Amino acid sequence: QVHLVESGGGSVQPGGSLRLSCAASGNIFMIYSMGWYRQAPGKQRELIASRTTSGRTNYTDSVKGRFTISRDNAEKTVHLQMNSLKPEDTAVYYCHTELIQSPVDRSSDYWGQGTQVTVSS
Repeated sequence: QVHLVESGGGSVQPGGSLRLSCAASGNIFMIYSMGWYRQAPGKQRELIASRTTSGRTNYTDSVKGRFTISRDNAEKTVHLQMNSLKPEDTAVYYCHTELIQSPVDRSSDYWGQGTQVTVSS
């Protein structure tokens, strides 16, 4: 089993900052990537940012220049620093990882339980 535990969500005023963290644990042989998705009410879940173990990062256009993803490969953690938050950033944020549990496994996707981020004045 693999578990992703998220922390750091909450409420903030427009222009404020929040930092999300996620720690992976369990039967993990190798992590390929870790990242964050979000889902606003009535909308599909979308990729916000991801970072591979080799260091390649990817951001959706709407958060470029405002959000920064970082990882600690040894600790199996991923963080999302969110600055200059806007009301449209309000959503449930989900941690995601793609990993294998043994050298012969295909990769699998795992999700955290989600953490609410609310940006409102």
